[in-house]
Amino acid sequence: MAPEEKLPCELIEEILSRVPPESLVRFRTVSKKWNALFDDKMFINNHKMTFRFILATESKFYSVSITPKIEVRELSLDIPGLELKPKILIDCNGFLLCGMEKEGIVVWNPWLRQAKWIKPKVNQPSLCFNGIGYEYDNMKLESSGYKTLVSYPNELDPTRSVWKIHDFASNSWKYTNLVISGSSGVTLLGASVSLNGILYWVASHLKNNSLFVLVYYNFSNEKVYKFSDLPCGEKHHHDVLVLRIFREDRLSLLKQCHLTKKIEIWVTKNKIRNCSSGDVDSVEWMNFMEVSTPNLPVLVQPSYFIDDKKLVVCSCDQTGQAWIYVVGDNKLISKIQIDSVVGPWPLHCSFFPSLVSIPLKSN
Repeated sequence: MAPEEKLPCELIEEILSRVPPESLVRFRTVSKKWNALFDDKMFINNHKMTFRFILATESKFYSVSITPKIEVRELSLDIPGLELKPKILIDCNGFLLCGMEKEGIVVWNPWLRQAKWIKPKVNQPSLCFNGIGYEYDNMKLESSGYKTLVSYPNELDPTRSVWKIHDFASNSWKYTNLVISGSSGVTLLGASVSLNGILYWVASHLKNNSLFVLVYYNFSNEKVYKFSDLPCGEKHHHDVLVLRIFREDRLSLLKQCHLTKKIEIWVTKNKIRNCSSGDVDSVEWMNFMEVSTPNLPVLVQPSYFIDDKKLVVCSCDQTGQAWIYVVGDNKLISKIQIDSVVGPWPLHCSFFPSLVSIPLKSN
């Protein structure tokens, strides 16, 4: 039986918010209340060591916290082989995918300082890691564990890709056909987002690349399904379009018009539920925010998150310098250049820390 807590709950949470994340993992067994607290997104958001963006330069990684003061800290790297700037940087389920092409990929939890390399086989050239997901039962992670969807060019037909799934638990690979259900074919665009073990993308139709939809990939049956049409209507190829998770159980979509610089944020009205069979209920989107003022920046490959009713964006300017923009109430509230980051054009992504440990065992 756990010892009775003598201190007020508010004081306990304040104390624990100052404890290093690695120690919090060990404290899960103290009581059911503490274990539930460590899964509470509000607690993690208020933790003194939390951060919301990660940037990678030629030789260093940085975290950016917004509390609301913007603080940039260099992340210590104790990961052999990750001394160079990765080719891709994707946030998935509280893990960070650092793709190194021929060298493979590092699956990293920077909050817990845990990392695991996924190495390609000899016959696998440059790899494209598309995200981490899992098979699930009633929206919960099954014992089968995490899986990574990977693709690389087909040597016999460079216009096509070979698709494989890497299994964390067994450290094994298997081929998969990326079956696109009920569609004549789509091209996946940009980075995926992962929600409830399922990967979501913006995609364009193969027969008409001016038409865009949202699709998702289900690891349970290894198929791609259409999720919905774009809520923001037509998209020009020069418009910015970024898909993210909203409030941990919904999707959000940022669009910036390349002509007017107007920013629109759309979010799904309801929680995203089971999409395992392709029987998606009618998806309803709502316009969460619109910002159209003369001093809006041109966003270059932005990453973002929504904090209450404010939009926080990380983007580079035309010289490659990274900036943080805070937008709300139909205006640009503030912009701050990240002077601490050395070197132009850093890779960056939004990130929400997690106390989920990376599965480190392999057979």
